[in-house]
Amino acid sequence: MLEISDLAVSYGKHRALSGVSLRVKPSEIVVILGANGAGKSTLLKAIAGICEGHCDGSASMGGEPLLGLPAHKVVEQGIALVPEGRGVFGELTVKENLMLGANPARARDEAEGNYDRLIRLFPKLADRAGQIVSTMSGGEQQMVAIGRAMMSNPTILMLDEPSLGLSPLLSKDLFQSLKAVRAAGLGILLVEQNAKLSLGIADRGYLLENGQIAREDRADILKNDPAVQAAYLGGAAGHQATHPAKTIKAPVAAPTVDMPKPFAVRPAAAVSLSASQISGVDIDAVVAAAGRQAIEVARPRPALSATGAALSAPIAAPDAALTKMLAEMEAAAIRAMTARRDTASSLPPLRTTARPATPAQIGRTDPAATHASITPPPITPTTDDAAVTYYRRRPGTSQFERSEI
Repeated sequence: MLEISDLAVSYGKHRALSGVSLRVKPSEIVVILGANGAGKSTLLKAIAGICEGHCDGSASMGGEPLLGLPAHKVVEQGIALVPEGRGVFGELTVKENLMLGANPARARDEAEGNYDRLIRLFPKLADRAGQIVSTMSGGEQQMVAIGRAMMSNPTILMLDEPSLGLSPLLSKDLFQSLKAVRAAGLGILLVEQNAKLSLGIADRGYLLENGQIAREDRADILKNDPAVQAAYLGGAAGHQATHPAKTIKAPVAAPTVDMPKPFAVRPAAAVSLSASQISGVDIDAVVAAAGRQAIEVARPRPALSATGAALSAPIAAPDAALTKMLAEMEAAAIRAMTARRDTASSLPPLRTTARPATPAQIGRTDPAATHASITPPPITPTTDDAAVTYYRRRPGTSQFERSEI
């Protein structure tokens, strides 16, 4: 059994714990409730041998003193701590994390047996044995942290805020798992802010306020206490008992203010008159007449003969003057085309190919002589008077372009 008597912890001049006494037996869940800064985590660290402050008082496990021992010696005494934030090795697998917990001498010989009992208690760990822990959910990582602590074959298991960061559904599953751990024979010292769930599974509870134990009782009694409900469960009864209702004064009537009278609105006329009645003109008839007049204007009218009948004869052929003018224009175009073909071209001499001959083609002769020996292609006269074909070298290049006129 874990026994704490008159434990005090100081960080310099600050006293974190003062006169704390409690006990935890195997197969029992004891919960410590308190606000932030009350000293709950400091209490667990002092028992586990990892507190950085100065510790006074006594703490023993099975009659063996614990205060002043290093952390690994405390584990050898049968106490394992699951710290706040889980503290798992994210890069290792589930089984590797669990087997690290079997390193103490008291657990090495029974490592495989403890592992088999653990996976029977938490079957999900067996299914995830080869999974990297960092890829698991927060609830699953918390289960790995509890399993690693249980692999050290402890007698008392201490948990610091195990439901921190978990969803309500995962928190319920976690607390059900803690009941299974208690059934396996381990004692549990639980620090938890979720008072409703923790008192629901605990056997006894302690209220820690300002570093001191304010109350100790059975969990069911604490759960139904109005003061505990007001402080930790949000109960309305405890709130009314600790905070009496305030007297509410009757509201003072506001002073009356003379408001200006609203503007009078003249009622609408009982009988409405149409536009035709007001103007004395038949508006519908005027609109219909205007529409008929617009249709008559837009409708095309055929030309009439001297007798008034529509012209149905075809359009007469063009006159002789127009035909003569068109013939003269065509003849002038033919003469201009013929004269352009017979006139000597002023273009530079044409070459026979579109590209200059390579040295292999001209036998590596003198470039000047080779250039002089290239003659333009002959102009083949065409029989078609409508088009003349000629070749013209592009300025500054050795390429030719073909054109027709």
